Amino acid sequence: MNVTSVYPVLATTDVAATTDFYRHHFGFVTSFESDWYVSLRLASWELAILHADHPTIPALFRGRQAGGILLNIEVPDVDSVHKRLVAEGLDPVLPLRSEEFGQRHAIFAGPDGVLIDVITPIPPGDGYSEQFSAAALEETRGRAE
Repeated sequence: MNVTSVYPVLATTDVAATTDFYRHHFGFVTSFESDWYVSLRLASWELAILHADHPTIPALFRGRQAGGILLNIEVPDVDSVHKRLVAEGLDPVLPLRSEEFGQRHAIFAGPDGVLIDVITPIPPGDGYSEQFSAAALEETRGRAE
């Protein structure tokens, strides 16, 4: 199989509000926009927004919002992003904290029910170090230096 792209498509009942949320708070830019579907880009990453009632969704699944998804966004400095998002009026649903499993992060809720986990990888605690591949552990330690 030759895969050329993989990206999430979030189903929502308010395409405009969801699109504005990702544009405003996370810097996504529009590559396609209609009233029922928007394709957003951030560097090489893509995120699409689709109206939950659109006929391209099988009838059994129409009307459902995208809840149940945790969208991870890794950044070099989660503290500064957290500060900016809070200043913009977003309340974290999980406060900024460091985790023993190798993340400093905070979680925010999008208007579509999606949770956005803003993360900076940090070196894991001793209890988690052995669960990482050697390459992943070295990469995480390199970022922290």
